[in-house]
Amino acid sequence: MRQSFYKALLGAACFLAVAAYAQPPAGGGGRGGGGRGGRGGGGGAAQNARTSAAIDMTGYWVALVTEDWRYRMVTPPKGSYGGVPMNGEGRRVAAEWDPAKDEAAGAQCKSYGAAALMRVPGRLHITWDNDTTMKIETDAGTQTRVFHFAAQGAAAPADSAPSWQGYSVAEWENAAVARGAPRTGDLKVVTTRMLPGYLRKNGVPYSGNAVLTEYYDRITAPNKDQWLVVTTEVKDPQYLSTPFTTTTHFKLMADASGWDPQPCSAK
Repeated sequence: MRQSFYKALLGAACFLAVAAYAQPPAGGGGRGGGGRGGRGGGGGAAQNARTSAAIDMTGYWVALVTEDWRYRMVTPPKGSYGGVPMNGEGRRVAAEWDPAKDEAAGAQCKSYGAAALMRVPGRLHITWDNDTTMKIETDAGTQTRVFHFAAQGAAAPADSAPSWQGYSVAEWENAAVARGAPRTGDLKVVTTRMLPGYLRKNGVPYSGNAVLTEYYDRITAPNKDQWLVVTTEVKDPQYLSTPFTTTTHFKLMADASGWDPQPCSAK
């Protein structure tokens, strides 16, 4: 797949991310990813997604903030939207951001929806709920995402109610490897039926019609650390002039040390 690209990226990121949540402020472009590889023989993944996993994503992971520090580690001021391709309507809605109003409405979790959650600094706990369902819990906002492995071309059920985390359909994309070599590849996840929320905490909006596509890669860094690289694309013609793409990095932890669930915050 894209192993060589990410190894080069991670080599540079290791120098930047000297510790979780610790990086000097720098202007980040919030851009990442690129073209993805083709799908492998994943047609039967819905029957045994756990045993046919292209990569092992389970465990505790901590975010390494290697880009967009000023937009992720603190709440940016209203009007600070660098790197987000908002259209005129998006800018109009963002200009109306009022965290006190969100709190009063019980909508403190608008910046913790699926389209933004991986960018929130914190820890992930990834487990299998059953053979065809993966679960990602976050301590930031105390959120839970559920990935449903289904037949190729499956979509969210028509009767699934919109929620902060939406409905996510997952599939393994297997890389071509030599005979006898370990299986490898990535996880592709498409999420729809999200409640309207914020791409950034300062009111950058996404609508209930947004489509979130993610790719999860597990990479061995030059120092042998295990990294989870999440490439995210948000398509939302209502508020974005082009797709919004980011790349987010997590480091595998030995145990649950540091796991600290906290409620959503509007500020």
